[in-house]
Amino acid sequence: MRIEADTIVPFPRDVVFRAYRDELPNVVAFLPNVRSIEVKERTEDGDIVKLHNVWHGGGDIPAALRSIVDEKLLKWDDFATWDAGELAGSWSIRTHAFTEAVSCSGTTKMLGVGESKCRVELIGEFNIDAKKLSGIPSFMAGSIGKAVESFLAKQITANLASTTEGLSKYLASKR
Repeated sequence: MRIEADTIVPFPRDVVFRAYRDELPNVVAFLPNVRSIEVKERTEDGDIVKLHNVWHGGGDIPAALRSIVDEKLLKWDDFATWDAGELAGSWSIRTHAFTEAVSCSGTTKMLGVGESKCRVELIGEFNIDAKKLSGIPSFMAGSIGKAVESFLAKQITANLASTTEGLSKYLASKR
């Protein structure tokens, strides 16, 4: 299922690119659904930077409720390759729960809108193979999988837009 979000950020595209690539852990204060972003690995080779970040979600879930929700449901690995020459990146997400059934990947591009604004374009694919989820009868896997996929795709799309909006607020706070 296709996921996408477009957001205009009132900062130049090179500033937005560097902040998106290098400063996401600092943006958490502006992300209601995220508790932290942990940089696990970073490698640099010229214009190319590869990152492995672990996102800890559930920031908007009350602590009492979070204590009964499996932590695996609130955590995911983000593997990204950023190209400073293109001001773009590709990414894939590996969930900590239902890893074998969920796939999510895409691209992020910073596109200039004049000299002082940037359009952040996030486009990806999100899929759930419900046949790989234990406890779901195979005859129901298709319909349940599509319903869950549709619901979660809407949540992911909102979170992608929220991340860019949070980044915009973060950059404004640095002025």
